[in-house]
Amino acid sequence: MKTVWVLRHLAFEDLGILESIFLAHKFSIRYIEAGVGSFDGLDSLAPDLLVILGGPIGVYEEDDYPFLRKEFAWVKQRIQAKKPTLGICLGAQIIAHVLGAKVYPGAVKEIGWVPLKLTPEGEKSYLCHLDPNITKVLSWHGDTYDLPSEAICLASTAAYEQQAFSWANHQILGV
Repeated sequence: MKTVWVLRHLAFEDLGILESIFLAHKFSIRYIEAGVGSFDGLDSLAPDLLVILGGPIGVYEEDDYPFLRKEFAWVKQRIQAKKPTLGICLGAQIIAHVLGAKVYPGAVKEIGWVPLKLTPEGEKSYLCHLDPNITKVLSWHGDTYDLPSEAICLASTAAYEQQAFSWANHQILGV
């Protein structure tokens, strides 16, 4: 059976609609609570897929949330091995950070349903079905990041240039 580990930053958040998709494809799902317990003994390379969920903190707040340092090291090991990883919101920012990109507060908060503008590369990616005339995505953030070196920008919004990227030949996806 394939495995997906889900790293979450809020106990009440889960995979949402992705959970039924993973279960339909016979994945077993394991949640890991960031900030609770330890990453010791957890091999970041073990799952077939790692999903890093969002949260109300910023990657630049590691002095206030020291567990982030261990989380960054744990995720970095997986990213460097180019193992399939999906980062959503804070998860995308964590991936960008461990790839050496700057993550910082943006100029405005983007809250609500917004259309994505796919780049030409995005139109050929996993996101190709997100037609901005039909599909809007829920945004709830005020932070942004620079595009990591060797990453491919897949989508933007009117407020933020970086909304989705891939790295390592699409093995790593941040949205």
